[in-house]
Formats: sequence, C-alpha cells, structure tokens
Amino acid sequence: MITDPIADFLGIWSTQLTAYTLLFRIGMSALLSALIGWERSSKRHSAGFRTFMIVTLSGTVVMLLDIYLNTFFGGKFFILSAVAVISSARIATRTLFFSSRNQIMGLTTAVSLWCSCILGLTLGAGLYTITAILFVTILLCLSKLPSLEFFLKNRSNHFEIHLELKNSLNLQNFVSTIRKLGLTIDAIEMNPAYANSGLSVYSIAISISSAELKKYKTHKEIIEALRTIDYIYHIEEI
Repeated sequence: MITDPIADFLGIWSTQLTAYTLLFRIGMSALLSALIGWERSSKRHSAGFRTFMIVTLSGTVVMLLDIYLNTFFGGKFFILSAVAVISSARIATRTLFFSSRNQIMGLTTAVSLWCSCILGLTLGAGLYTITAILFVTILLCLSKLPSLEFFLKNRSNHFEIHLELKNSLNLQNFVSTIRKLGLTIDAIEMNPAYANSGLSVYSIAISISSAELKKYKTHKEIIEALRTIDYIYHIEEI
C-alpha cells in the first residue's frame, strides 16, 4: 500500500474526516492558492489573487463533500468533483482573448486556473504530498520558466512579427528585403483592427532559412535590423 509521507508526518488525524482536518485542508487550500494568485497578480494578469483562491477553495470543498457523501451515504462516484473540473475548465476558457495583434492572450492563466482546481481536489482528498509537488511545480512553471521559454523562443528558426507599414505599397519592398536577408515568409495576414488608422498592419510568420542567420542572429537582432528601414512605422515580435 502506498502511503503519503506528509500525512505520516502530520499524524493519523490528518487522514480522518474531522472538523480539525476540514479546517486544515481548507486553510492550506487558501494559503497555496493565494501564493499562486499573487504570482499572477504581480504580473497584472486577468485572473489574479481572489480568482485563484475561489477556484482552489471550491475544488477543496467539493472533494470534501464527495468524500462525506461516499462515506456516510454509500456513494461510489465523485460526481461533484468531476463537475468542478469541467466547470473550472469552462471558467478558464473565458479568460482567453485575442489582442489587437491577433495574438491569443491569457492561455497560461487559463491553464493555471484549471490546475488550481486540481490542486484543490488533491488537497481536499488528503493527498498532501501530491498537492505539495503540484503546487511547487505550478509555481516554478509560472515564475521561473518564462525566462527559459524566452531564451529558447528567441533562438528558434520560426517566429512571428507584428508589422506596421506607412503605406500598403511598401509590402512588396518588405517581402523582397526579407528574402534578401535569408528569411522565408510562411504566412501574411492583414490585421483589420487597424483598418482606419492610416497604417497597413500585418501579422507575418517568418522562418530563418539562412545558415548564417541560424548560427549568429537572434530574433531580436533581426527585428532591430529591420526596424532601420524607413517605410516601417513599427515592428515587434509577437
């Protein structure tokens, strides 16, 4: 039989369904979710401190209810917990939106909300070690991995740019310049959000085809070089 090391350390009371256990699990749920929510709030994301606490606490309480019903009323299914997982997924999808640059925003926060519900369920079930591992993993993914992700992304052979041209007639010149630099355009999409701005705005997917560029240039350096072209009003990676 597999035992929970943290439950063994805390004592037998932590595995029983008592008032003290309920308070402990709910209290820990509030604390852990507050730390995750604080990390999101500190970066000004749409779902922050309170949202993460409510979602995680809901998962914890729902699991406790399922355990209570199954223990004292002979139930065999964790129906409320399943509903909580589905509901949290639906809530998470509502944090997604498209920016004016046709970029999906809020995906990490949406997934984090769903994971926080799972965190609440594991804590409500008394799986303290799994909860601790999941909590640390979520927090590390949110706080430490973005820099590594940026490092790897900046050295990828594929990237996408937001391009604002002073005139639509300059697009052909831009395409020619891109090809001369050893880059390949995979897709060009005109951005309708800027239709009345007087600018010609595009989202462009680019691949680095030149062996020399692959070896020495990062996306930032390539974009900085393109920024010097006079007919480009603004350019940045998305």
